Amino acid sequence: MQAGVDMSDHKMRRSRTGETSWEGRVQDMENAVICGRLTKLRERMQAEGIDYYMIPTADFHNSEYVNDYFKVREFFSHFTGSNGTLLVWQEGAGLWTDGRYFIQAEKELQGTGITLFRMQDEGVPDMDEFLSRNMKQGQTLGFDGRVVPASEGKKLEKKLARKEVKLLFEKDLAETIWTDRPAFPAGKVWILDEALTGKSVEEKLGETLERVEKEGADSLLLTKLDDLMWLFNIRGCDVECNPVAMSYAYLSREETVLFIQKAVLEDAAAASLAARGVKVEEYDTVTDYLKALPEGRRVLADQRQCSYALYRILSERQTVVEKKNPTELLKAVKNPVELAHMEDIYLKDSVALTKFIYWLKTNIGKIEITEVTAADHLEMLRRQIPEFLDLSFPTIAGYGENAAMMHYEATPDSFAVLKPEGMLLVDSGGQYLGGTTDVTRTIVLGPVSDEIRRHYTAVAAGMLQMTNARWIHGCTGRNLDILARQPVWELGLDYKCGTGHGVGYILNVHEGPQGLRWRYAEGVPEAVIEAGMDITNEPGVYVEGSHGIRIENVMVAENDVKNEYGQFMHFKTLTWVPIDMEGIDEKYLTQTQKEYLYAYQRQVYERIAPFLEEEEREWLKKETRAE
Repeated sequence: MQAGVDMSDHKMRRSRTGETSWEGRVQDMENAVICGRLTKLRERMQAEGIDYYMIPTADFHNSEYVNDYFKVREFFSHFTGSNGTLLVWQEGAGLWTDGRYFIQAEKELQGTGITLFRMQDEGVPDMDEFLSRNMKQGQTLGFDGRVVPASEGKKLEKKLARKEVKLLFEKDLAETIWTDRPAFPAGKVWILDEALTGKSVEEKLGETLERVEKEGADSLLLTKLDDLMWLFNIRGCDVECNPVAMSYAYLSREETVLFIQKAVLEDAAAASLAARGVKVEEYDTVTDYLKALPEGRRVLADQRQCSYALYRILSERQTVVEKKNPTELLKAVKNPVELAHMEDIYLKDSVALTKFIYWLKTNIGKIEITEVTAADHLEMLRRQIPEFLDLSFPTIAGYGENAAMMHYEATPDSFAVLKPEGMLLVDSGGQYLGGTTDVTRTIVLGPVSDEIRRHYTAVAAGMLQMTNARWIHGCTGRNLDILARQPVWELGLDYKCGTGHGVGYILNVHEGPQGLRWRYAEGVPEAVIEAGMDITNEPGVYVEGSHGIRIENVMVAENDVKNEYGQFMHFKTLTWVPIDMEGIDEKYLTQTQKEYLYAYQRQVYERIAPFLEEEEREWLKKETRAE
């Protein structure tokens, strides 16, 4: 939306005289740019003999969030979401994305000629199904094999074999079209002290190799960036809000090689790695290294992260052991040192968000506050925490109908002005020396409808039911998801995403293998929830054109009693931010749900009140009903 324009004007493209508005003209110009780029891409495809060209979101490591250098899909489509794949052919183009981005994608693709394929909606084909139906015998599918995971490349091989489709995976067609492409990422890399990590590099290497050998392999090709950062106790800044550095590693009993841009290593990091026997080679030499390996090695390579291009190199002369990276599970189970730092950081982060909510509620209607200035104020509060490094993702501050877009992001050129009515959804987090946070609160700014209060109450009830879960070890998130979703399902509603995900430790805000989701999806691994795993708890309701509600805490799984039935488990809460009682209608809560709500609110007051000013403390006492 244009800056300063009320939301009621947001959808207007033409004035009353019929003239196209300024906003409409900008949109038309952007669409013309996209159409021009697609025309050039089709010309390059024709020259290379490519009939269909696929452009995913990923970088060379299949990362969820990527550096600007890798935003090729966005360059050709204008779609800015973090997940989606563009497919282009001579007569058309399609964009596949998941339910988090349906509303956003529909708006951003409007006028580009690109068709939106809503993944997992009834009757919508997956991309490989679409290709299988539409490609003709002997045609060619092109893609940059460095940005497509091996699992996807192999799936396409199998799916399209019947039609003898050729895969041309050594061409990045954007190279000659994207003339002002950003530079390849090369941010500084620094080392974390063992007082923060709780484990040395030597310990982590030893544990990793033991698990590699148990899987029947003698070496490991590690390509996942956050796993690499964890393993070597280093952090970088090559992806916005994700403290990772472009790198690969090859591990065996004979040697450990880290492929990274040597120029980016701080002296202390380089010295530390050398002292631990880690050989450092230039990032772009990994291909030559793998080609020169003695024939007959058994190399574990995770097909979800290893690129199709590297997989093809390995499989020519080596046996590829297709197992998960052992580092993923080792990293997901936080050690006691990490957990102690996380508790401290989450408390400080919760204080900052609580102060923000107080500021917002006491100033709404008195001063102009926009989605952008609200996010800026919250960031200012976080920056006052001594351990603060960066945001863990760009803050989502969505007012009114904007909150219905799960990953909405206001900009200085497009934002809503907040009013003393409706709700503001704020999903935010920070990177700290001591933890990575992720928290969402939907804040009532003034009168809301009975329907919205009912939706808000259901979301809060689901979040609290998950908070108080008890289960026997062996459950995955699919066993528990119903606890959060049940109150929403009872209203005939759902949310098109999982309920929870793991969170990194001074790392990516999204981490696996643990998760909370109800849907079984082929190829998407499930993980038993282990003691020490952290996980978000974030049910929601999203009504297009009206409102969005999400309430999110982070929890850690812990062992409970153990008896003849097995090892019972529960969650320990890390996030202590009040739930907005103005959104709650208690007649929709069971007695147990009420007890959960008031118990949580009391604990919020007990933990947060000592860090507040007197006026903030009095407000929190009323807000949490701790009087």
